[in-house]
Amino acid sequence: MMQVGAIKLKAQLLCDGEIALGPGKADLLEAIERTGSISAGARAMGMSYRRGWLLVDAMNRCFAAPLVEAHRGGGKTGGAALTAAGHRVLATYRALEAALAGAAAPLAGELAGELAGKG
Repeated sequence: MMQVGAIKLKAQLLCDGEIALGPGKADLLEAIERTGSISAGARAMGMSYRRGWLLVDAMNRCFAAPLVEAHRGGGKTGGAALTAAGHRVLATYRALEAALAGAAAPLAGELAGELAGKG
């Protein structure tokens, strides 16, 4: 989610009524990439492993190719990583967010000027 002036914009990609990708899922993808694990990525975002796993499952079902690949087991054999598709989708989503924020800035400023108590 991006904030432009006093306006909050949220880009969501929908798949059959389900959110395939939005700001929270993009943040989770980045956390998984950083930590190498769905569990650690979810924990870093203050959510349970189950919640993180359900979000990853939804993303993997919604896209033509999985975004996250998980490996069973602990230690050196377990963990998770973004696939090539995951990297592409995340980069494109972040570029979309930046483009939306840039395009919205003039109008957001105009609307913000109309707010009461703008101090």
